[in-house]
Amino acid sequence: MTAQIIDGKALADELRQSFKARVEALAAKGHRPGLVVILVGADPASEVYVRNKVNGCLAIGMHSEKITYEASVDQATVLNKIAELNADPNIHGILVQLPLPKHFDEEKVLEAIAADKDVDGFHAENVGALAQGNPRFIPCTPYGVMKMFEKGGVDLTGQEAVVIGRSNIVGKPMALLLINAGATVTVCNSRTKDLKFHTRRADILVAAVGKPKFVTADMVKPGAVVIDVGINRLPDGKLCGDVDFAGCLEVAGQITPVPGGVGPMTITMLLANTIEAAERKAGL
Repeated sequence: MTAQIIDGKALADELRQSFKARVEALAAKGHRPGLVVILVGADPASEVYVRNKVNGCLAIGMHSEKITYEASVDQATVLNKIAELNADPNIHGILVQLPLPKHFDEEKVLEAIAADKDVDGFHAENVGALAQGNPRFIPCTPYGVMKMFEKGGVDLTGQEAVVIGRSNIVGKPMALLLINAGATVTVCNSRTKDLKFHTRRADILVAAVGKPKFVTADMVKPGAVVIDVGINRLPDGKLCGDVDFAGCLEVAGQITPVPGGVGPMTITMLLANTIEAAERKAGL
């Protein structure tokens, strides 16, 4: 059996096309969606992510800008800028690119963003709303994964789901979304005892552990839906996920590739969250 490949790039393109009409409708009412991305330092990977986010916005007619600071900037300067953006009625989404330099209190910076402009979904208010099953903003990567389940016709009700990874960005919100969708959820990590015992019974397996090719074919239940959130660069420069794609392709029922799987969906759902923020502001 060869798994069906879930094409995240095609789904992302499809969704972005549908977003254009919503952006145009908002702009006609004087509410063009606006996203500001703050980048501290010159991390090459972060610079690529930020450029892709800004370009993604501009491509569908949104307003977007990047604000950059040297890595040595003091936290107060960034907090003052966030306060200014919170008060700007033309900005609907504010995103601080992580990771921040070590002298920053990451939690304090994220909490400084107004909850109704927190399009990353990391503010405590938004995390709480998600936990209660009434999300305002869903963190973008898990949101994208849920859209992939929807597109693939995956019924999550009553399914055994295993999430490998417990980060605030992916693992925890992914588990909450699966719980809210009616799945029976187990959250594991790379040190879980007898990890294979858990993964082998999973109808839905989400790998977000940050270790290249960590999930091997013998860890996957035949016919399972395997979602690879990881992106790792190998010594030869090639990209790979947290799943051994070639091996698991022969066991899984559906699987996401890397690149071209979850990655394109993350920025797409950031656009979705920003549009939703503008729609709420406009009373739509």
